[in-house]
Amino acid sequence: MTVLSSSPGSANATARCTRTPGRARPGQRATRSGVLLIVLAVTLSAFGVGCSDRSETTTESDSAEPLGIGKEVTMPIAAVTTTVLDPGAEPRSALRPTLPPGTTQQVTLRTDHHIEQQIDTQAVRDFSPPAVTIPLTAEAGTDGVELTLGTVTSPDPALAKALLPADGSRAGLDMSELGAITALRLAPKAATSDAARAALEQAFYQAVYQSIAFPDDAVGEGAVWTVRQQVSGSVPLEQVTTATLTHREGSLLTIHLDVTQTPKSTVWHLPNEAGQLEIIDYLMRGTGVITVDLGMPLPVSGSVEVGGNQAYRDPHSAVTLRQTLRTQVQWGA
Repeated sequence: MTVLSSSPGSANATARCTRTPGRARPGQRATRSGVLLIVLAVTLSAFGVGCSDRSETTTESDSAEPLGIGKEVTMPIAAVTTTVLDPGAEPRSALRPTLPPGTTQQVTLRTDHHIEQQIDTQAVRDFSPPAVTIPLTAEAGTDGVELTLGTVTSPDPALAKALLPADGSRAGLDMSELGAITALRLAPKAATSDAARAALEQAFYQAVYQSIAFPDDAVGEGAVWTVRQQVSGSVPLEQVTTATLTHREGSLLTIHLDVTQTPKSTVWHLPNEAGQLEIIDYLMRGTGVITVDLGMPLPVSGSVEVGGNQAYRDPHSAVTLRQTLRTQVQWGA
């Protein structure tokens, strides 16, 4: 499993957090635990980090170049299970994306990820990465959607400059017949920096896990169904999205989403065998409304926001880390 950087520099921070051989004295242990909590804190959010088996397909001849440059990186996405709670009003029909190969769409994806953390009684610190806006040209293929990135922007001047070489980069979404995303593919241009790559990975990963899959059964307006999925990450989560079809006009659907995340473990195992943290509190919920056209590859418009509070404790030092998180994904013109 490989942790995708949640913000520029976090991958380097994670790499520094290795276990020190031998038994640490109490003062050393407390110091080590505090350092671990500080440098790893920004990797705890499920929507800030992607953790998945990544396969790389070489698109250029191998040479002594950094990992990922000149290669397409594929991240499998966990399967979903849909359950209809209410089929809704008549008339009912199956919701299926109808995407003839070659169908194109222009849409803009914007993501904003906010992280605040506090260690014990220390001052609250803001670790939020800059927001990112990605103009996309989507084209339907035989098994999914191919994406071409336009000029990616950010309100942070340094990141905005770093993102300029990504113009024209490629990405892709493998999808099931019910609209569930089964894999995310990213192929940034070779000149794209690590910071820009990390920002793009984070943005697409957030968008993937705030997407929606349709039920297998026929439904009508007012229908309610759940989408259950495991969100891969340092802390594996069970995510349940409750979708309500509030309006349908032909192929145009308005869907209200209610998202809940629950950890599947009581501990978080730190990278590089650096120990573990106890999960003492975890509350993540969100809502949103999206508009989907069954004849278009991506959502037409809408916004989904997921947020909440988390608390972790180092069992060796009793140091406690508290976080307030908020992630917003927006689709629009």
